[in-house]
Amino acid sequence: MRAMELAEPGGGSRLHAVDRPDPTPAEGEILLRVTACAVCRTDLQICRGDLAARRLPVVPGHQIVGRVESVGPNVAGWRPGDRAGAAWLGGTDGTCAACRTGRENLCAQARFTGWDSDGGYATHALVRADFALALPEGFADLDAAPLLCGGVIGYRSLRVSGVRPGQRLGLYGFGASATLAIQVARHWGCRVFVCSRSAAERERALRLGAQWAGPYEERPPEPLDAAVTFAPAGSVVAAALRALDRGGTVAINAIHLDCVPELRYGDLWWERSIRSVANFTRQDATEFLALAARIPIRPERETYPLGDANAALDRLERGEVRGAAVLVT
Repeated sequence: MRAMELAEPGGGSRLHAVDRPDPTPAEGEILLRVTACAVCRTDLQICRGDLAARRLPVVPGHQIVGRVESVGPNVAGWRPGDRAGAAWLGGTDGTCAACRTGRENLCAQARFTGWDSDGGYATHALVRADFALALPEGFADLDAAPLLCGGVIGYRSLRVSGVRPGQRLGLYGFGASATLAIQVARHWGCRVFVCSRSAAERERALRLGAQWAGPYEERPPEPLDAAVTFAPAGSVVAAALRALDRGGTVAINAIHLDCVPELRYGDLWWERSIRSVANFTRQDATEFLALAARIPIRPERETYPLGDANAALDRLERGEVRGAAVLVT
């Protein structure tokens, strides 16, 4: 198999092309022949070292679409030739209090694809069979891949924010995840206000149905019932908080944030709240994928051959990717 491998975080060309023996699925695993893997900002943060390495070398990538090539012992529900997806949550212990109460995203023993185990920047990927995802038939592989993290975590963020149909929603940052979240929010009848430092992203938000779009330093023209922040900057969280109406919630869609600045208590007063969004559950993924097929959601994407993974990450870091970058094997 061919893979783009991270040996040491940081530096310029972070990933190196390597040849490895084709892996063999162990008990409870399936082997995917990868057809597409979308690039996520979390991949960039792992490669830069913003997130401490858990395994080196490691193959990044956790928005994987492929075909089952072989199955390990004691695998039920998957056969060679089936199409399957793999996402950020690669496995949990299934026995802790969080797992037993439907909060497997909070499992302390959770393992994450492309961080704890090799991911999809490769021609093949091993996946725990009970965490592989069935994909709606209406999506081509290239369109399904960006849904598997940006889409699902955006959906969970909307739910954590508590926004209800018809309410006023703020989206802060407008990259790949937000372009999917706005489609869900518009389907729910929400009035969406977008803040972004990028004029191009603001224009895209308006095309996708935002009622208003402006820079971070500009407050939306109406107080917000809820907000979701996508930019990994604490200053953006503070801006979103200031824009909330009484009783509103800011949901932080980020695994890494530079800092949380000092807040005026007056901005938090009146039962406003800030909540982090930590990973997602398989139930979130199942619900979102079914909803995405009904709407239907259509991601914007750019495609790159597997060997150009570094170029895709560099463009993502510079804010140049239109929608999602997808690697094609």
